[in-house]
Amino acid sequence: MSDTKINILYVDDEMNNLVSFKATFRIKYNIFIASGGEEAIKILDENEMHIIITDQRMPGMTGVEFLERILEKHPDPMRILLTGYSDLNAVIDAVNKGKIFHYLSKPWDEEELDSTIQRAFDIYSKRKEEQAITSKLAVSNDQLEFLLRQKLLS
Repeated sequence: MSDTKINILYVDDEMNNLVSFKATFRIKYNIFIASGGEEAIKILDENEMHIIITDQRMPGMTGVEFLERILEKHPDPMRILLTGYSDLNAVIDAVNKGKIFHYLSKPWDEEELDSTIQRAFDIYSKRKEEQAITSKLAVSNDQLEFLLRQKLLS
C-alpha cells in the first residue's frame, strides 16, 4: 500500500474550511469534501476512503453522530475529529462511539494534521495487511481440514 495515494474525506459545514483543506493537501492526497454528514455518507458509499476527518459542530448531524452512523457499513477508515470548541464530552463520545483515532482542535496546524494523517494511514495499512494474512490463513486452514477429512475417510 506504500504506492497508494491516500484517500481522505474531509467533512465540515464551513465552505472556507473545505476549500482551505483541499488547497493545502490536494497535491499530496486524494481529497474528497462534504459539507455535512448525509453528503459524506453518499461519498463513502461510492468511494474507498482511508481516512475520514470531520468537524464536530455541524448542523443536522454532529461529527460524532456521523462517525457513529457509518461505523457498521464503513469500519475500516481511520477517523480524526476536529473541533473549534474544547468540548470534552464530544471528545469522549468520539472515542467511545465514533472510534476515532485522533482528536485535533481547530484551527488545525498543517504539519500536525499531516503527521496525524501519515500515522493514521500507517495503522490503516497494517490493519489491511493483517486482514489479508488472516484471510489467507483461513483458506489454508480450510484446505488442510478438507485434506485431513479426505485422508480419514479413505
